[in-house]
Amino acid sequence: MPNPSLRVLATFRHWGTTLPVWSGRLHKDYWPLAAQNIRAQGGRLLALWGEDRRTTEAGYLVHAAFLSETGIVRTEMIVDPATAAYPSLAAIFPGALRMERALYDLLGIRATGVNDTRPWLRHAAWPADQFPLRTDFSGEGLDIAADRDYTFLPASSPDTHEIPVGPIHAGIIEPGHFRFQVLGEEILRLEERFGYTHKGVERLFQGLDVAGGARLAGRISGDSTVAYAWSYAQAVEQITSTQVPERAQWLRALCLERERLANHLGDLGAIGNDAGLAFALTQFQALKEDLLRENQHYFGHRYLMDRVLPGGVAFDLTAAAIAALQGGGRTLKTAVRRLQEILAEHGGLRDRVVQLGIIPPERAAHLGLMGVAGRASGQAWDLRVQFPHPPYDQLQVQMATTTEGDVAARMAVRFQEIFESLRLQEEMLRKLPDGNIYHPLDLQDAVGEGIGWVEGWRGEIFFWLRIEHGQVRRCHPQDPSWTLWPALEEVVLRDIVADFPLINKSFNLSYSGHDL
Repeated sequence: MPNPSLRVLATFRHWGTTLPVWSGRLHKDYWPLAAQNIRAQGGRLLALWGEDRRTTEAGYLVHAAFLSETGIVRTEMIVDPATAAYPSLAAIFPGALRMERALYDLLGIRATGVNDTRPWLRHAAWPADQFPLRTDFSGEGLDIAADRDYTFLPASSPDTHEIPVGPIHAGIIEPGHFRFQVLGEEILRLEERFGYTHKGVERLFQGLDVAGGARLAGRISGDSTVAYAWSYAQAVEQITSTQVPERAQWLRALCLERERLANHLGDLGAIGNDAGLAFALTQFQALKEDLLRENQHYFGHRYLMDRVLPGGVAFDLTAAAIAALQGGGRTLKTAVRRLQEILAEHGGLRDRVVQLGIIPPERAAHLGLMGVAGRASGQAWDLRVQFPHPPYDQLQVQMATTTEGDVAARMAVRFQEIFESLRLQEEMLRKLPDGNIYHPLDLQDAVGEGIGWVEGWRGEIFFWLRIEHGQVRRCHPQDPSWTLWPALEEVVLRDIVADFPLINKSFNLSYSGHDL
């Protein structure tokens, strides 16, 4: 159950689901106290979002989901519309600051007790006095001549100068602005600004049927389509009390591990390329391309979009496909092992990545690092290990961790995870149970809320969903990039500008999943 000290604040209800979830409502005076208690127990913030409930709750609702040693603790609090204000959690969980700034942009409720109230997602797309997630927002006749000038933090010294990078970058990557303050080549401060890929995802979900929601969920961040689709499906299946066939569960996990493989292969090649080792890029990209072609041939999509559906999956594997994938996995393992040896012996690469972009375990814990970046800095957390849902509860995942916290460590964790995903793939294909791949959903009277939680390749994907009569009423997806992007600002300090691409790629965070 949640931290015992929370029991004096509210009555927490345990959800009768496969995921360990407790939820309860707090008075605003207890909102930061609950967060402090969870932090004191080693917990961290997973997500923060809000709803316009003025017609039914006499106010807005602000929600927070925390990770505790016993699972997810979801808290909510009524926000008085007269003040539209609530206590900030940023002093307790640093990653909350940007979430709170975005929440004001979208819903118009302000976190109090912080100095930084600049817009985060709102550029010039809508006026400062209109809020897209309010029920009375029409989106018509907008004057978009607002907020064209964003105030970056001032220079810390007259001896420093600024280097603006982006939002448009060289190459076909997503837009984001990076403002470096440097003394010579040394980075004294990095300030990020995002929101350029904001698409109004949460608003787009409203009114969709469950199938339409599944299609949109898989497109929030294209490199994590399986993780998003699975977390959305989990939430739907909780609401509809749907029992997913065992074979479908195993096929979902197979897709998730192949998504992990594709991204780690691509990132290792890109890190090598940013260090001047084009050989790594060509070799790893060739291996990734072979994997994607296998995906297309045996699963029906290169990046596995629309393969995971609420109720099951949209594909099956024949005996011949299983044998071919097993052979492909063994070939890939041999190739990656050889490349790992070559890179380990390459002195020029080692000189670039060792002791670069360091974030020690104590800072990683303070900032709430997760996923590859967290595990490379001593944060021994992997949802597949601590809270394994089917079929991971039968697979005994071996977590990859190290404590050095530099670019080399993040590379090492990626290599370990490639080998572990290949081992898991082999075991899944060998033990794949017989049976159906889909169970129809009973949507006629589907009403309620659900939570999805999946260990994606970058970290945990969180999804909260409310459905009324088969339609999405409100949802909130949360990408781990929300927590990891602020950490990147700290990681680069005292390194040089020329090394930023290496450090940045060792995290490889999402713009689209962050901007929503």
